[in-house]
Amino acid sequence: MVIKRDFIYTLKGKNRPLHIWLPDDYDETDESYPVMYFFDGHNLFFNEDATFGKSWGLYEFLKQWPKNIIVVGIECGHEGEERLSEYSPYRTKTGFLSRYEALGEATMEWIVHEIKPMIDREYRTLPERSCTGIAGSSMGGLMSVYAVARYNEVFSKAACVSSSIVYCRNQLLHEMNQNVMDPDTRVFLSWGTREARGVFDPDKEDTVSYTYKCNKAVENRILKANATPMLYCQIGGGHCEADWEKQVPIFMDFLWR
Repeated sequence: MVIKRDFIYTLKGKNRPLHIWLPDDYDETDESYPVMYFFDGHNLFFNEDATFGKSWGLYEFLKQWPKNIIVVGIECGHEGEERLSEYSPYRTKTGFLSRYEALGEATMEWIVHEIKPMIDREYRTLPERSCTGIAGSSMGGLMSVYAVARYNEVFSKAACVSSSIVYCRNQLLHEMNQNVMDPDTRVFLSWGTREARGVFDPDKEDTVSYTYKCNKAVENRILKANATPMLYCQIGGGHCEADWEKQVPIFMDFLWR
């Protein structure tokens, strides 16, 4: 079942609804569950809530998945450039991210110090690091890489789907160099050939594009920490929920094995 509840984004004093999946038998047992936090929570479960009318299909997936977890989808701001600002961990001097307020750190502080404590307090969770993951796509994917690097004491796993690493590769790699990553960390890194920068043939495996090189650089930092990455190139994949839905079983099985 999915519960929707209001939650205030403290920095702006605005509502950012939470879309919370609870296992079907949640009210019939006293079991506690792992938790996975997702950015763009409105796009996860139902097409009618999704920005572009297509969700990730998480409702149908979790209904049939043999593992029981709690999913907390965190909605972004929808006015103007709110989402891009809230999901920007760095402000670059030039390029795409130079246009937006870098509120990504504030957003993560809000998630770690306000949302997670509330979820652990009001729902039957397994709050420890080993049972806590984070996920997102596009700018939410970038935030997921940032989260598992900067807040690795909180998150042991991350699904970073079509991540916007290309906009701040150097800052992100510096972040990863400055923070210790626990070897007990699993990170899924993906991109589609139809969204890759500099791909030659979108119908073949990509090992040449700048998008590939950015993900590969992140993978190398994870390997250096003796942690476990999974690099996934979706052949023919684009930058859209329909293609991200196809990756859900892949990254969920990898992260929660």
